[in-house]
Formats: sequence, structure tokens, C-alpha cells
Amino acid sequence: MIPVRGFEGKTVAVFGLARTGLAAARALVAGGAQVALWDEKPESRAAAQAEGLPLVDLATADWSQFAALMLSPGVPLTHPAPHWTVEKAKAAGVEIVGDMELFARTVNAAPEHKRPKIVAVTGTNGKSTTTALIGHVCAQAGRDVRIGGNIGVGVLDLEDMHGGAVYVLEMSSYQLDLTSSLHADVTVILNISPDHLERHGTMENYVAAKRRILANQGKGDTAVIGVDDAWGQQICTEITAANRRTIVPVSASKAMGRGVYVLNGLLYDAMGERAQEVADLNRARSLPGRHNWQNAAAAYAAAKGLGIDPQEAAEHLLTFPGLAHRMETVATLGRVRFVNDSKATNADAARQALSSYPKSYWIAGGRAKTGGIEPLEDLFGRVAKAYLIGEASADFAKTLKGKAPAVECGALDVAVAQAYADASKAGGDAIVLLSPACASFDQYPDFEARGEAFRAAVQRLTHAAKGAA
Repeated sequence: MIPVRGFEGKTVAVFGLARTGLAAARALVAGGAQVALWDEKPESRAAAQAEGLPLVDLATADWSQFAALMLSPGVPLTHPAPHWTVEKAKAAGVEIVGDMELFARTVNAAPEHKRPKIVAVTGTNGKSTTTALIGHVCAQAGRDVRIGGNIGVGVLDLEDMHGGAVYVLEMSSYQLDLTSSLHADVTVILNISPDHLERHGTMENYVAAKRRILANQGKGDTAVIGVDDAWGQQICTEITAANRRTIVPVSASKAMGRGVYVLNGLLYDAMGERAQEVADLNRARSLPGRHNWQNAAAAYAAAKGLGIDPQEAAEHLLTFPGLAHRMETVATLGRVRFVNDSKATNADAARQALSSYPKSYWIAGGRAKTGGIEPLEDLFGRVAKAYLIGEASADFAKTLKGKAPAVECGALDVAVAQAYADASKAGGDAIVLLSPACASFDQYPDFEARGEAFRAAVQRLTHAAKGAA
């Protein structure tokens, strides 16, 4: 745990008592603050009570007693409407912060010799893989690395800091909206495409949230920017004009006079006088496809920004074991391979998986994002058959009508069974692909739970097949 500094003897309201809220409450108390916790779900309040943390009904509380509101990132800040706790905080002049901001203030308050290195990673797609990949390279290079944030462990639940530590943090746009003073030694913006617009209101607001990761950087810092989309290209151009930090453009689709790029799986470093080939990513079994090449280019550039030897960084990319729920092979049954890509919560992320296989038995659906799966129409020819689940089933069936065979299955276990039955009858090698292109919240608390449900359904099929044999 990282005890939060700066609120000693003060009371901080904490709303939202899932992983982030509870971790923040513990860290605030450890740092000498008092806390007042609340959540609208009785089971969440019970979890806090079980830890001995004090509950206060924030709907009726005296907000003048609070020094800050620690808001969990899933709670609406501005759109579709500010949460009632946000309204109360603003009315009382109480600042609103997130767990990343609490972490940032604690780092900023530390003596210089105890300040760790921080790598902050964001992007619409690929940020979890890239965060894990940077962490892997750092660990293999002998650094004391801690990986967390929006991936795995909440930032304040990570091991306490010291001067030799490296924190590699995935940051969502929700977290960035609540962060103002984080100074990252290395920042990464992988890509930007429309996502979470119901939460941010407009694309411009969403991009502005992503750009907050660059705030507070200066001379000696590194910004790694993906330039394969128009928004990333624009950001790179604009911050290059500011000319304060080292800026590394990365691409997986084109050669560049300056930057780090991948062509046909070969990683090139063009940050010196001439481009040098540094790794053959075709040898990295856990990094297939152009989207993973972009992730690898960004991770390589970030590692260099931390002072890791370039050749060593390139070599460690090739030993990355992969990330759960991201194009993860969970089992092979006969000639049918089951791939868990539950992390694909929007169409752009699903595009990466669908593009990686000539044909797949595609399980999709959940709570749809803006645009649904219409942006994937050019890939429908790669769909042997679609198995639709969740709230989006009917709409996705309409989109696929006449373009790819589809069946509405409703539940994930039904989809897995039907997809396997069809794939095994087809003959030859086949891929059953869970790449939902949707949020999970209609049926599961998060994409991890959805991925584990897929894994469990596949295991049941495997056990049944062994029993029949």
C-alpha cells in the first residue's frame, strides 16, 4: 500500500466502494487522514464495514467538513449528468480527485531521492497489453517495477515507493479526468478513436481527457505518441511545436524519418542519425498483428525513455508471455482453438482480433458502444458465423443480416457451445473467437469476469469431450 500524503488530520469523502474506492480509503487512513465512505449498493457498504472503515451517508452529510471528494472513476463526473456527489462537492467548494491524483500528490510530496520513475500509458486500445509489456521489459532489465492502475492492482494498493522503483500505470480517460498533478517521466498515448462518448459528451472532451496524461512534463521527460490515427498525429504535431520534452512518434504502418516504427514485423529505431532494425517481432508469439506491433514499438520507446539499453529492451519484447483476456488462447479442442479477447470492448479493439484470422466463429455482443459493429463491415467476410449475446444481440443481428451468418444466443455459454458445434463440423483448423466489441456491464461486472466465464464454458466443453472419449 502507498500511504496518501497531504490530507493528514483532514476528512476526505470517498464515494464508490469497489476496488479503487476501498484502496483509496485504506491509503488515506494509512497516511493520517480521516475518511467518510459511501456507496449506493448495500453490498459495497457492507464490504467497507467489514474492514472497519467508517460509513457516512453523503446524501445528508455536512460537506463543509470535507477537504476533498475521492470519486471512483466509474462515477459520472460531467456526462451524461454530474453525479449527485459531484454537485454537492461543487456547491460546497470541495475539490474532486481520483486515486491517481492522490498517488500523484504523494509522489510530489516525497523527497527527491525517494521519488520513483513513473510511466503512464493511455489510448483507446492496446493500453493494457502495452502497460504489461513495458512492465515485463523493465522487470527483465532488473528494475523494481510495479504494474497497476486501470489494469490489475489499483495504484494505491501497489507496494510503497522508493527512489529505485518504476511504476508502470495504465490510465483510463475516466481516471485522467480526475487527475491534475501527475508528472510522468514517460507518457504513452497509443491511439485515439471514438469511445466512451456517453461519458465524455463529445470526441473533443474525450481527446482532452487523454491529453491530460501529458500535463506537467518538461525537459528530460519522454512522450511516446502513436501517429497511425489523425488524433494522435495532431497531438504529436502540437506538442512537438512546444519543444519541451523528448517526443517519440511510433507507427505500425509507415516508415518515418524520426521515430520508432514497424514494417512487416520488423522493429526500427529511427531516433538517431539513421533507422536501425532492432527486433523481428514475427518471433514474438504473444504479439501477433499490426496492433501488437504498435504496442511493442511504444513499449520499446518507453523503455529507452527510462534509460534501458535499446538492444536489451528489444530482446525482452520477444519473451513477453501475453496478457489475459487479450487474444489469449485458452484451450484447443481437436482442431478448434478458443481465443479469449474479452478485453475488446469496442469495435476498434475487435477489429484487431478479427483481422488476425482469415475466418473465425465470432462471439460478439454485450452493451454496445456508439456505432455498434457497423465500422467492422469490411471484415464481415472473415466471419464464418456470428454468435450474438447480451443487449446488443438484436441490433447486431440486423447489422449482419445478408453480410454474415448470425444467430442470437443470449448467454455466453450457449454461444460457446453452438460455436464449437459449428466449428468442429466444418473440418480443418478453426477459431472460436470471443471479441465482443461491447462493454460487459449488461451481464458481467467487467471484461475480466466475462473472459473468465468464457474460459469456464470452454473448460466444460473440454471435460465433456474427455468424458465422451
